[in-house]
Amino acid sequence: MAGILVAVFWAILVSFLAVVLVRLAQTLRATTKLVADVTEQAVPLLADASATLRSAQTQLDKVDAIASDVQEVTSNASALSTTVASTFGGPLVKVAAFGYGVRQALGRRTAPEPEPTPRTSRRTVIVGRTVPSARSKKRNGRSSRGQKD
Repeated sequence: MAGILVAVFWAILVSFLAVVLVRLAQTLRATTKLVADVTEQAVPLLADASATLRSAQTQLDKVDAIASDVQEVTSNASALSTTVASTFGGPLVKVAAFGYGVRQALGRRTAPEPEPTPRTSRRTVIVGRTVPSARSKKRNGRSSRGQKD
């Protein structure tokens, strides 16, 4: 009886191992098929990615060349502006100052300063206080009737 029990146990164990091996074989076949499909799709994707990277590198090289040219142009423009400023800046300022002085001198000779009319009542504000414009007239020797200080 013990021999029959051992034989049945071995038969069940072998059947269980056979089912496990069949399922393992199916899983390995499915995995092999999945890897083959992924490989078929990944190779073209990697080729496209490689081409895109090469194109991006070419464009970056062009941008680098443009950036170096812009830097050179900027330095040339800076040098040119410095040269122009040092060459023409001083004399132009002197000519402008001379012209301003001539205009002021001619303006004083030709047009006397107009006297203010008594009708205007402009007031000057000094630190929160209003000072009547008549005070400046008093200094010039004019009187101001009817106005209070």
